[in-house]
Amino acid sequence: MATDGGIHHYARGEWYAPSLSHRRIRFQKGLYADFHHFLLLGEGRGELHFDNGEDRPLHGPLIAFLPPQARCDLSIAAGTAAHLVGVSAQIMVDAIGDKVESYSLRLFTEQRKLVEAADPLLAAEVAPLVTGFVRELGDPARSSWMVAAAYIRLVLMALWRGRGGERGEERGQGETGSILQRYRQLVEAGFRNHRPISDYAAELGVTTDRLHSICQRALGRSPIQLLHERVVQEAKLRLERSARNIQEISDSLGFRDPTYFSHFFKRKTGLSPAGYREIARASAGSENSMLSSGYADWP
Repeated sequence: MATDGGIHHYARGEWYAPSLSHRRIRFQKGLYADFHHFLLLGEGRGELHFDNGEDRPLHGPLIAFLPPQARCDLSIAAGTAAHLVGVSAQIMVDAIGDKVESYSLRLFTEQRKLVEAADPLLAAEVAPLVTGFVRELGDPARSSWMVAAAYIRLVLMALWRGRGGERGEERGQGETGSILQRYRQLVEAGFRNHRPISDYAAELGVTTDRLHSICQRALGRSPIQLLHERVVQEAKLRLERSARNIQEISDSLGFRDPTYFSHFFKRKTGLSPAGYREIARASAGSENSMLSSGYADWP
């Protein structure tokens, strides 16, 4: 992880006060090209101008999430205020965390399109979080990585819930789908603990054979394969997107020693952790199928 002193390479927070004239901002450039951005638009109007030629009018108050793939400029009409905050993939990893909801947040942040919520109540809920984030970055005596990640986690949760994330996951699953979803959530919360599959089955109230059958039928993989894939996915993300050394990553993933972690990772990927990291750094900015493409890779 980067030190807090260098947080401005990993996060940004800007306040645009109401102006007498129209403003157009190219915010996804240079250091910020691959940031995840959140836009909080106050009462008034704005517009997003996407690189593919599409224009999206905005009517505040609203909160919008813009992943790195949603390339655009932002126009803010005269008299309209806005906050724009952005974070790197490294801070996003820490913001999403490893709790039960993390799997859903990972999928949410991997969307390749604008997510807009023109809900005044949601905008009002998020407003103090966004302003707190901007204030945190604006104070050189503070500018804490942990605090910045905490603000982004709260913004993400509010936006995900406001878009019906929890309700959407509950609809139309049936018993089998419900068991699979709950297994994924348990894995998300506990994959670092390296629990046996029998523990997961017992917590779900099914036999190990029943859980195996559900996973095989729905995803073509056994429960242990899914569990190991989740561990490997997290290891890849940390090797690609954090500055932690191999031992720190091994410890954070619950391995008893880095040698065992290295053997596990190489058995699953064909590369040592150090070798994978070297390829990831050499491939930065390119499309390399060997690398993790994001959180949604875990099924």
